[in-house]
Amino acid sequence: MRTIPIPVDTSKLVITCVKAPKPRLLNKDTGEIKTDKNGNTIFEVTVSVEDEFGRIELIKIGTSGEPPISAGQQVNPTGMVGYVWEMSGRWGISYRAAALLPADTEPLRV
Repeated sequence: MRTIPIPVDTSKLVITCVKAPKPRLLNKDTGEIKTDKNGNTIFEVTVSVEDEFGRIELIKIGTSGEPPISAGQQVNPTGMVGYVWEMSGRWGISYRAAALLPADTEPLRV
């Protein structure tokens, strides 16, 4: 399956950090941490996403470098994309953002 990034329009979503950012593990047994192509640590943040109808989902968003957010803060993801994945008959969507900033911060232009 070819992975094509799908842009996510977050303008009508309320995104709240529910778990502090932590480095994403590449291998849980060895503790190896995932890095991007520039060698920066990939952090993952668990967030709740609420749409305009009040539906809520929990997702994880990956980003390079530690975002300046903490649990309970509303978040503005910049340049958020989704990637569909499939492995051993299972599938899902993984999310990635260029930056995750507190909601009171002006979003970066990407």
